[in-house]
Amino acid sequence: MAKSQNSFIKKQLEQKRLKKRKEKEERKQERHENSAGGSLDAMLAYVDEFGNISSTPPAEKKAPVS
Repeated sequence: MAKSQNSFIKKQLEQKRLKKRKEKEERKQERHENSAGGSLDAMLAYVDEFGNISSTPPAEKKAPVS
């Protein structure tokens, strides 16, 4: 009796492991589909002359002609 009970528990553990792996893969796929993108422009940050971080590039300054 112990042998059949042991194999039954092993089968249950294997089923739980497979179910957990499948759910994890589904969550991963869902995150991938709903991601904001991750383009380079979205990841860039600019720092102005005062040290403030901004998502827009600073305005081009024209150098005075001497």
